[in-house]
Amino acid sequence: MDRLHEERKNGLFEYIVSEEYMPVKIRQLAMIIGVPSNEKKEYRKIIDELLAEGKISLDSAGRIHPQSDSVRVGTISITAKGFGFVTVEGEQEDIFISDSDINCAMHGDKVCVTLKKDRAGRGKRREGRVVSIIERATVNIVGTLDKKHDYGFVISDNTRQIKDLFIPASCIHGAKDGQKVVAKITDYGENMGKKPEGEIIEILGFPGEKGVDVLSIAKACGIPEFFPDEVLNEAKKMPVEVDSKEAAGRKDIREWLTITIDGEDAKDLDDAVTLRVEEDGYTLGVHIADVTHYVREGSALDKEAIERGTSTYLVDRVIPMLPVELSNGICSLNAGTDRLALSCIMKLDNNGKVISHEIAETVINVNYRMTYTSVNKIVALDDAEEKEKYAELLPMLTAMEELARKRIEIRRKQGSIDFDFPESKIILDENGKAIDIKPYERNIATRIIEEFMLVTNETVAEDYFWQEQPFLYRSHEIPDAGKMHELSIFISNFGLRVKSQGEYTHPMEIQKLLTEIKGMKEENLISRLTLRSMKRARYTTVAEGHFGLASKYYTHFTSPIRRYPDLQIHRIIKENLRGGLKQNRIEHYNEILPEIADKSSRLERRAEEAEREVHKLKKAEYMTAHIGETYEGVISGVTSWGIYVELPNTVEGMIRLEDMRDDDYRYYEDKFCVEGRYSGKVYALGQRITIEVLRADLDTRTVDFIVAEETKDAEDAD
Repeated sequence: MDRLHEERKNGLFEYIVSEEYMPVKIRQLAMIIGVPSNEKKEYRKIIDELLAEGKISLDSAGRIHPQSDSVRVGTISITAKGFGFVTVEGEQEDIFISDSDINCAMHGDKVCVTLKKDRAGRGKRREGRVVSIIERATVNIVGTLDKKHDYGFVISDNTRQIKDLFIPASCIHGAKDGQKVVAKITDYGENMGKKPEGEIIEILGFPGEKGVDVLSIAKACGIPEFFPDEVLNEAKKMPVEVDSKEAAGRKDIREWLTITIDGEDAKDLDDAVTLRVEEDGYTLGVHIADVTHYVREGSALDKEAIERGTSTYLVDRVIPMLPVELSNGICSLNAGTDRLALSCIMKLDNNGKVISHEIAETVINVNYRMTYTSVNKIVALDDAEEKEKYAELLPMLTAMEELARKRIEIRRKQGSIDFDFPESKIILDENGKAIDIKPYERNIATRIIEEFMLVTNETVAEDYFWQEQPFLYRSHEIPDAGKMHELSIFISNFGLRVKSQGEYTHPMEIQKLLTEIKGMKEENLISRLTLRSMKRARYTTVAEGHFGLASKYYTHFTSPIRRYPDLQIHRIIKENLRGGLKQNRIEHYNEILPEIADKSSRLERRAEEAEREVHKLKKAEYMTAHIGETYEGVISGVTSWGIYVELPNTVEGMIRLEDMRDDDYRYYEDKFCVEGRYSGKVYALGQRITIEVLRADLDTRTVDFIVAEETKDAEDAD
């Protein structure tokens, strides 16, 4: 059937590009080529596929045209100023689209553009015009209702999506002026330049009400808050305890001394660990919640998990991938309860190298629910009270620290890159307002779990790579040579360098750089710029290697409660262990895995965007209480419109050139600095600077600084 579909698609395309073809509309073409009524759905599917692949395009009258050399298909990013850029897969340079050429496209849409011939090939940025919209990225708009007498407008929170959406009176549905709402776009205004119209489908509340700000961001990113009734009904039917029949036939390791180590607030405990020291090394057991026992392929729970892709961790809430009945209940490895698990039991030598392993379906019973704080007190701080409380665990925890340090050393020798950023934790009051920003502590307890999860993911990935079974891998490509060159130019200002072999940079060189900058005042800046030079990790069906970890084989196996790729490979592993991975199932997985990999990568980016925007909002909110105060920060970015400064509490703000006093400052891209035209004052990347908080804007989630007077006075004295 698939082969026949491809043959029909190729035949249709060959006709469209033939000399005898004259541009006609979709329905007319169906009549010309004689599409039977029972094949019209497939015909439309073929047209949609050809449009998505950029092989054909539609003009303003809806006529089909073959793609020419001047036609491109890509994703449009629209700026707050109204113009945009189209990124085409496989092409390094994007295409500039003026606001008059956007043609009703919205931020994130997949579009077909024609290149302007008078601009192409003259050493200037390519310019184009949107001729058709292939796929809409935005269906709903989150914003504030501006209610008039008998109509209203939703003013979008994201000005890149749309400025305002017209709402007829009949579609306001009881929303009040000034409330935050979700509106569904019913008409994109593609005909006759008409203003987009919509209908309010959800009222979030007034700005300032507890949680409305965070919820607005989650909604704007398209992250669903509630589970459908069908999903909740399935979840409510889940057992609360493991039945003895379910445990039958599994490897019973309930007698093993087993612990979980997580944060104090964690409720979805999906990994537990055991460690035994032997004469010739260690036996490390990493036991992962067997989520697939309860989330069956094709079920409502499974379909919803695919659409969510991942749990999203926001400042004041978690939006889970699975309902709490599973994530906090039967799938959570709670202490003192029998739980089903998928375990990777590894034999490591005295140096910490894996020499053999077993993957098995198990039943476990966690003895202790430990926290990072408690384990750190025992292992690193030698806390007598904590050691007495957990006396039974002391030998195992000591051995865990020992093994973790050996694994860290192995990864260091391989060239694994360790970005040790000062992450922040935002503290909220009872009304959800940000009142403090504290550094997130990363200690030996967190490193123990990190190292054990890393070695497990590597072991499972290598196993299934050599078995040549359908699988999902976590891949991280080598950095782009151009990005590495830009980084090299910048760090040369500090007497640093990164060696490359042609266009290839070994991860060991990045590791050496991060080691060399330890303790430097520019450490955080250089680390972040180095990270920005890396490519984004993603899910793939081929083991492409993980550059950052200097690993040939890597997957995500250890968090099936909160990541769909982990859940998916558990399903494959269990079928394989039971001997059920027959040819038909292999073909099934080969068919569905590419889409799951792509979708999971996209949904991961969606969650990251929501988390990032919430942090920006809450940091701006925190700084509203500190207007006029001074801080010392580091210049983290220099642009033609201002200087970015990062404070020790991780808040980043901008000194706008228009707010800088007493001079005309010019931007010098090659020097990563701005310089006063008359005074000669220079502000450069990595420079320490004292700033005063000028303003904080919750709508734009930005913070503005000015150069503090004491800094200015010191410069004048120089």
